[in-house]
Amino acid sequence: MSKSTPYILVIDQGTTSTRAVVFDDSCRACGNASREIRQHYPQPGWVEHDAEEIWNTVQATIPEALSAAGIAPNQIAAIGLSNQRETVVVWDRKSGRPMARAIVWQDRRTAPFCRERQSDEKWLTERTGLVLDPYFSATKLNWLLTQNPEWRARLGRGELACGTIDSFLLFRLTGGAVYATDVTNASRTLLLNLRTTAWDEELCRYFDIPLNRLPIVQPSASDYGTTRGLTVLPDGIPIRGVAGDQQAALFGQAAFTPGQSKCTYGTGAFFLLHTGTTAVVSQQRLLSTVAATTDSTPQYALEGSVFVAGAAIQWLREGLQLITTANESEALATASDDSLPVVFVPGFVGLGAPHWYAEARGALLGLTRNTGPAELARAALEGVAFQVADLIEAAAKDAGTPLHDLRADGGMARNSWFLQRQADILGLPVLQASQSEATAMGAAFLAGLRAGVWSSLDQLRQFATTTRRFEPRWGPAERTAKLRRWRAAVQAVIGFARDS
Repeated sequence: MSKSTPYILVIDQGTTSTRAVVFDDSCRACGNASREIRQHYPQPGWVEHDAEEIWNTVQATIPEALSAAGIAPNQIAAIGLSNQRETVVVWDRKSGRPMARAIVWQDRRTAPFCRERQSDEKWLTERTGLVLDPYFSATKLNWLLTQNPEWRARLGRGELACGTIDSFLLFRLTGGAVYATDVTNASRTLLLNLRTTAWDEELCRYFDIPLNRLPIVQPSASDYGTTRGLTVLPDGIPIRGVAGDQQAALFGQAAFTPGQSKCTYGTGAFFLLHTGTTAVVSQQRLLSTVAATTDSTPQYALEGSVFVAGAAIQWLREGLQLITTANESEALATASDDSLPVVFVPGFVGLGAPHWYAEARGALLGLTRNTGPAELARAALEGVAFQVADLIEAAAKDAGTPLHDLRADGGMARNSWFLQRQADILGLPVLQASQSEATAMGAAFLAGLRAGVWSSLDQLRQFATTTRRFEPRWGPAERTAKLRRWRAAVQAVIGFARDS
């Protein structure tokens, strides 16, 4: 490799792991490293991360990725950052250390808060594009500050900082010099006005969070300062791109224009449809959100969120111990008996769009004496695919036009059986991304554009290729019958939760 080649270092901080990836100027991933992070479940429905552990995994993976790429830190032209969204942390501005564990996006502890204020949802949705649900950051931050009144006072005095994971990592990467967030992460908080893309005074007052103590909102591709005071990187490396993981993946799939879409299958599954400079107000309880931006002009997307996707396969592995690796789910599903109609609704932490039922929990229906591990693996994979089909049907209604295909990335997009079944259920072709980790590529695109490694969106399009195309095999009658059975199972789960 030429020593003059500029490289982009991406920190991809996800729900279950932290990755560092080095991209060259052809956007080829030439070195990477990852570390898992622990999940903490202090009560049913509560999910927490140790933010200091997250920071330690960032510091551990960076030198490993650079070593794997065979480059020195001074060859890094810029750093890009993508992160799990909605997860919130409060930290001390002097030491940079978190005051408590971060509350993860999956956490449902604020369901009572949301239920009691359900009558306010309409104006909140109009203002933010979101629904009133525990998923979003403001309810979690309100809970933390209510439980710890002295934190609210210290926040008001500027002694503490608060924000999503991108803000926390930027603060630590820059030695406390930068207290900022990108517009995509800010749009997931219930505190950002969707149309002005600025913190909203009325929203902050509603959630009792001081507006003047929130991080500065910037475009996704912009100047986020430089590294300072780190042991793993020299001072002065510019940080030039930040985006929430799903918006980063949309950008990494080169879905820059209206009508283009993708679904990322990670811990959850997230479908985004680019709507350009228009914030479409969903009539189907999807979310209007900000897409990654290269300047101050807002870009928007419709989004549907499935809370449990890869987490369902993790449950097969760790909870039921039916498999030892996630890859084994593909072979099991392939060997299953399709005539045994098992349906799995993976509502472990509630149901997301378009149902938004926080109290729902998972259920298996249609079990018989012949049901075995293969059928459970198939049902788990199908449960994800059916949820995504619900999202895409809702998005087509909102957009007023049907989708022509679906771009797929993320860990589950390596599973060929799953992508074929997703195509069958959708009745649409599914295109497998050449890089399953489009999230990291999107962060690289943003940072590289801002740093001048790449000159235009057209240049980036050549890097976002697909490897396989899965055509649907089911006929309309079979698809309709199976969707009907799935939706009956979802209604049974909601009915059970409501009666309980």
